[in-house]
Amino acid sequence: MFRIGRIFVVRSRFAGICLCSLALVVASWSAVAGGLYTGQVPVASQSDADRTEALRAALGEVVVRVSGDKGVMTRPDVVKAVVDAERYVQQFSYQQEVVTEAGQPLVRLTLVAHFDRDAVDRLLRSPGSTKDAPPPPDGQAAAVDATPGSYRVWVAGVRSSQDYARLIGALSGNEFVREVQVELARGDGVQVRLTSATSLSRLLDNLSASAVIHVANSKPPVDGLDALLDLQP
Repeated sequence: MFRIGRIFVVRSRFAGICLCSLALVVASWSAVAGGLYTGQVPVASQSDADRTEALRAALGEVVVRVSGDKGVMTRPDVVKAVVDAERYVQQFSYQQEVVTEAGQPLVRLTLVAHFDRDAVDRLLRSPGSTKDAPPPPDGQAAAVDATPGSYRVWVAGVRSSQDYARLIGALSGNEFVREVQVELARGDGVQVRLTSATSLSRLLDNLSASAVIHVANSKPPVDGLDALLDLQP
């Protein structure tokens, strides 16, 4: 009986291990399949206001990723969809992570939102899509500096979802910007990491030439920030 019981226990454990392994494989596959339509945005709290703004930011992240077009955020239909991001979300959750800043523990909260794949695809296939537009002539191709990098900037003056959409559209559509990642939103400002194909000084000069962004300080006395920007009204 002891041996039989022991064999039964071993088999049960083996079956449990197999089932757990299978569950992990299925979960991993589901995460990969849905990751393209999932956005993650840092939030200050779980309030309705913070959630609404974070869902808009997350949907903006998703449509840029799915379309492969950084200028997609300048389309009026996409801007309207981002404002109504809650219509596109299927589910959302929050993740907490404890990090250390200046020697002190800090709880960082992130909203993770999964969006309706079919709805996003329909949006990007709607009239006005630039996904299949021909590339610009060689003479209009952006000149690339020999000193690319990743820079963290703080942008003030982001007071509404429309402001947010204008900011992301201006950054994503810039000829030197390769990736836009929103790291933090607080008050009327957002912290953004920009991956650029040129130097910081040239990138800032290019951004300030637009009517959307003003460079307030290119050498801020703030650790961890490379520049302070203002969103023009």
